[in-house]
Amino acid sequence: MPITPTEKIWMNGELVDWDAAQVHILTHSLHYGMGVFEGVRAYNTPDGPAVFRLTDHMVRLHESAKIMMMDLPYSVEELVEATKLVVRESGLESCYIRPIAYYGYGEMGLNTLPCTVDVAIACWPWGAYLGDDAMTKGVRLKTSSWTRHDHNTMPPASKTTGNYVNSSLAKVEALKGGYDEAIMLSPHGHIAECTGENVFVARKGKFLTPPLSAGALEGITQSSVATIARDLGIEVEVSHIVRSDVYIAEEMFLCGTAAEVASVNSLDDRPIPCPGPMTVAIAEEYHKAIRGETDRYKDWVEHVS
Repeated sequence: MPITPTEKIWMNGELVDWDAAQVHILTHSLHYGMGVFEGVRAYNTPDGPAVFRLTDHMVRLHESAKIMMMDLPYSVEELVEATKLVVRESGLESCYIRPIAYYGYGEMGLNTLPCTVDVAIACWPWGAYLGDDAMTKGVRLKTSSWTRHDHNTMPPASKTTGNYVNSSLAKVEALKGGYDEAIMLSPHGHIAECTGENVFVARKGKFLTPPLSAGALEGITQSSVATIARDLGIEVEVSHIVRSDVYIAEEMFLCGTAAEVASVNSLDDRPIPCPGPMTVAIAEEYHKAIRGETDRYKDWVEHVS
């Protein structure tokens, strides 16, 4: 999806002009794929722009860095305040936010211990990742030929830049085949997640979502919608899922910061009822929560000023 420039980007503690936010061609992470990042959204609320679960995202950024043995030079609290500053400076009521930490210029080779860590935060206006009609029309899924990372190959618990080569291969394969998105299986054949979204599959009146052991990223949106579902009286169970479970699913949806909540209309050309009534109810509550309209979820939104 195209990027619309904004005024400023936060880099290493300073706001710089959008066009001046550049790195050297020999930046370490550009060559070896070692960086950690987050995808975050700010929404317009009755009290002005607010970032959805901002602190949780920055905690996960720190956890990703720890898994990668990368020492971030900024605390969670400092990154939270920097994000609010970037959103305020943009003047946007709603936006997508990309914090990233990466090894900078000065070292080359696989040993990252001498490398410096640079951190940047950018924001820009961005629409629904899977399309504005993803909730009503639904998403066509294809099981990818590419297997999700094994935990002892590339730790999927870390939101690492290099991990997403795996996702990109699966995404492009699905798009070239005429589908919207790909389901990715673990090396053991269990559903892990999609290329950038967590998965919820309804069987026998309850939703199943894959465990982290299947290779899923611990999703912040996943946690939010699971809480909303349970508050609505809908049972949610963390359980291994195989694709034949999806073929006979009562309904299904994907979720993520970029995708928000998107219903699924088929997997491997097997139709799935779409949008399902439980999915619709969850999506409606989620869209209220991200805009600070529901009292019980008010602590999920962090206002930028």
